[in-house]
Amino acid sequence: MPLDRIALISDVHGNLTALEAVLADIDARGIDRVFNLGDYVGKGPRGRESVDVCRARCEVNILGNWDDFLPRTDVESNPDLDWWRGQLAPGQGEWLRGLPFSHDFRMSGRNVRLFHASSTDVHRRVRFDHDEAEFLEMFANTPATGEGPVPTVVGYGDTHDAYYEVDRGRRTLFNTGSVGNSMDDPTPVYVILEGVMDGEDEAPFGIQFVRVPYDVEAELAVAREMGVPQYAGYEAELRHGIYRRDLGKPVSYHRRAR
Repeated sequence: MPLDRIALISDVHGNLTALEAVLADIDARGIDRVFNLGDYVGKGPRGRESVDVCRARCEVNILGNWDDFLPRTDVESNPDLDWWRGQLAPGQGEWLRGLPFSHDFRMSGRNVRLFHASSTDVHRRVRFDHDEAEFLEMFANTPATGEGPVPTVVGYGDTHDAYYEVDRGRRTLFNTGSVGNSMDDPTPVYVILEGVMDGEDEAPFGIQFVRVPYDVEAELAVAREMGVPQYAGYEAELRHGIYRRDLGKPVSYHRRAR
């Protein structure tokens, strides 16, 4: 019996060119279920269009940190945030802020939970070099996730840094990386989950990371034409995977393997 496949995307950040390339790759593989782990807007120039595409194509859409704070008018304001906020179409801000915090399902006998950043808050970041306490907390039921079966597999985004980790308790934690703003390797990345959907019994289960090249020059040309804020930082992130706040700092190539 063929296994079910779900494509997980995250952190599009208004990079419509990368999003379209990733969705084309998903379509070419015959995958028709796409779950989105949040951060549709900000950083890139076409948040409005990215939201429209994701609303049309993604079966599941989850709240990200940018989706939570950008549409708000009662928080700090500056010209950059005002520009990105101004790209939203009427009603999109309400849709973004109304997205669910997490999504749970069962696959190949495993309880899977997806959220954007952590089990407690979309604004709490858990990086690949977390400690054991942070690792275990990712599997906890919290007021944000609600009650339910404790997950054995957790997937998230937020850090723009794909990785995979399994502990001795067979708990699996993975980060999808970013479609529109990937760090380290700037090539867009997404994840394919493969297994028996809603299956109660153990069965084959797979997590695959897929890198999809795209026309970065076309995306940057749109960003320049539209006058995206912090263009130099956006260019550094898309060309080199260097976080805009790290521009001018020494580059470290050391990373602990997972």
